[in-house]
Amino acid sequence: MISEIKYILDSFAPVNLEEMDNVRLMDRIDTKYVLPVHQLPDLLELMTDSYRVLEINGHRISSYDTTYLDTSDYLFFNQHVTGRIERSKVRFRTYNSTGITFLEIKRKTRNDRTVKWRIKNNLEKYGCDTHAKDFIDKHFSFSPELLKPVITNSFIRITLVGIMMPDRITIDMDLSFTGYNGKSYSMPYIAIAELKSEGLAIRSPFSNLIKKLSVHPSGFSKYCIGNAIIYDIPRKNILKPTLLLINKLEYEYNRSISA
Repeated sequence: MISEIKYILDSFAPVNLEEMDNVRLMDRIDTKYVLPVHQLPDLLELMTDSYRVLEINGHRISSYDTTYLDTSDYLFFNQHVTGRIERSKVRFRTYNSTGITFLEIKRKTRNDRTVKWRIKNNLEKYGCDTHAKDFIDKHFSFSPELLKPVITNSFIRITLVGIMMPDRITIDMDLSFTGYNGKSYSMPYIAIAELKSEGLAIRSPFSNLIKKLSVHPSGFSKYCIGNAIIYDIPRKNILKPTLLLINKLEYEYNRSISA
């Protein structure tokens, strides 16, 4: 599958990190789509005329490692699963293609936009350093000392940038999660596409292209799904529809590889 995807990606015009600065979209509207990984080649074929692919050091697929932080009572998790209009995430994300780690804060606002702030920083063995604590303190009304690492997540990503419109698409594959209880879980059968745009998703060519595969917007938070799978956590049943979809895609994937 990966070799087929790489072959298709070779047909895209490239975009570099410097050019990506024009479409950072730190204040944007996010729309997610969940699809079986076997549909990715068809999706990418549809996108070749409308998008360029991010290329870093000759590579068009990049890997990421993320550690999410939360309070002991899972404040951020509960904000999300209970449908709170304003909600946040705090994470350390390592961009393995560049070797740089950022401390990132993402916040969903009342007008359904996603705002992101970040600084270069590393999670220390003892937790957040002074610089990280000061950064977190600027954005929250509670003490940064209340935050602790909760779960780690790894994946590989394709990033595509619109040729005619300033939108950006990320496609994540090979998701895996590891909890601080020693439990881990992998999802080789699933792909998460995310449209990041300045305006409504319907204005993006991507929203029309992915509809051709009968794939429609579907909520999927890597942080929340990872917690629901790894931990016996209150309110995880709110995510049952998404968890059932994951189980369905896993069953179909296992059946296809054993056929």
